[in-house]
Amino acid sequence: MGAYSTRDSSYGGTSPMALYSYLTLTGLGLVGLYMLLTGSGEQFNVGEFIMSISPHQWSLMGIALCVGLSVAGAAWGIFITGASLVGAGVHAPRIVTKNLISIIFCEVVAIYGLIMAIVFSAKLKDVQDATITSSEMYYKGFALFWAGLTTGLCNLVCGVSVGITGSSAALADAQDGQLFVKVLVIEIFGSIVGLFGLIVGLLVSGKVA
Repeated sequence: MGAYSTRDSSYGGTSPMALYSYLTLTGLGLVGLYMLLTGSGEQFNVGEFIMSISPHQWSLMGIALCVGLSVAGAAWGIFITGASLVGAGVHAPRIVTKNLISIIFCEVVAIYGLIMAIVFSAKLKDVQDATITSSEMYYKGFALFWAGLTTGLCNLVCGVSVGITGSSAALADAQDGQLFVKVLVIEIFGSIVGLFGLIVGLLVSGKVA
């Protein structure tokens, strides 16, 4: 009885996420089967769909993902670190001031994304309708999209990593002040992940005139 009570009883023991995934895959499978049986399978053309989107739209999506994911990573890290810092600071007020450096590390992640978005935006320029669908313009659009996505994802992971490490640093410092510097070194290595994304973003977008 005890083992049964700990099991998620919603949806017959199936988590909502698994149920949504199952329904999504089932729906896509039915649509694909319908298109196959009705002789319209060639309409499912991923390449045509990608090429139907304007290169400027790809560039703007990359810039938006760069800023959005970076800010989300910073906010997530601040949330994790701040909650532990406030809780541990109640019992050990001495840790609050020096552990603010973890909050700064998380905020730097958002600054990385903002800087890269400015760099990417500087590469956008107005073009005529006749040349917007050229191969050169598609290259620029795809390059800025993947550069922005790579930078944003790296900053998202970096923010979470710094947040978790900063939370551990605050809790460790509350117990023993000598542990702060040791955990801070680990936190610095975690923050370097954001720099990796920034460098890759610059390399990918470097050939975009």
